[in-house]
Amino acid sequence: MTTFILRRLLQTLVVIVILSYVCFGLMTLMPGDPVEMMISANPKISTEDIVRLREFYGLDQPVYKRYLTWVSDITSGDLGYSRTYRIPVTEMMGPSLRATFILSVTSLVFSLLVAIPLGIACALKPNSKLDYTINLFNFAGISLPSFWLGIVLIIIFAVKLGWLPAGGYQTTGMSYPSWWNEVLDKGKYLILPVVSLSIQSIGRFSRFVRSSMLESLRNDFIRTARAKGMSARVVIWRHAFRNALIPLVTIIAISFSSIFSGALITETLFAYPGVGRLIYSSIMGNDFNVAMISFVISVSMVLIMNLVADILYGVVDPRISYK
Repeated sequence: MTTFILRRLLQTLVVIVILSYVCFGLMTLMPGDPVEMMISANPKISTEDIVRLREFYGLDQPVYKRYLTWVSDITSGDLGYSRTYRIPVTEMMGPSLRATFILSVTSLVFSLLVAIPLGIACALKPNSKLDYTINLFNFAGISLPSFWLGIVLIIIFAVKLGWLPAGGYQTTGMSYPSWWNEVLDKGKYLILPVVSLSIQSIGRFSRFVRSSMLESLRNDFIRTARAKGMSARVVIWRHAFRNALIPLVTIIAISFSSIFSGALITETLFAYPGVGRLIYSSIMGNDFNVAMISFVISVSMVLIMNLVADILYGVVDPRISYK
């Protein structure tokens, strides 16, 4: 197990380095480096100052040297400054990561709590009216564009009914006398984004649970467990569902990896201050340091969660060995 984890961690590090270098090279091709922004702000700047500034920022060096300098700064804990907001990247990433974590975890937990029972119910009664009805809603949820669903939710619940806020993270200028008041206030801003994110996830998870459970219920050990007189609850949850978890772990791990990469469309639509919206605004504003750090975090989470999924295979199924 230790050798397997170390080998995968080494592979993960290599992939992160390669992808970050490719992304760094693509970012340098974008128009509008810091010096060009200074020139546009001050047309009277001299040629000597332009040369000096390019040398100061390292823009006169090849891409690989600039990349090595950037990596050196990152490893030393210096994430750089935001060109747009003129503050350290760490001060921007912290609140955005926390907001995205709350939104994504809430959406993922809600999706699983709804999708798993629905998938099991469909598997226990395949080709029934219940199965057809749930599958109809699953396919509809998977097919709905998230931006369209978000707009519809805003029109119905925020504009027409006025029950929920159309966007944001919390009530502006409100002071919270207790943590419970903070949860209640921020919770109402989470409802619409969570529902918008969860609809597609519920349909996808439910379909995976249904197919995995159908395959698991056909195995011989299920008939043996029933022949021994075990209760339906034990047969379904301890035997069938545990074996059905093996393919489900992969999609859950991949979905969990998006927690720190954010939901770009949903966060932008609901003006939610998460990582997805931050990545979008940093790319549009050519905020180099913010975009690169966000990219590295997103890639790292995807690769790390794939490793976690591989390790969980052995926990769910003891037959899997990593020797």
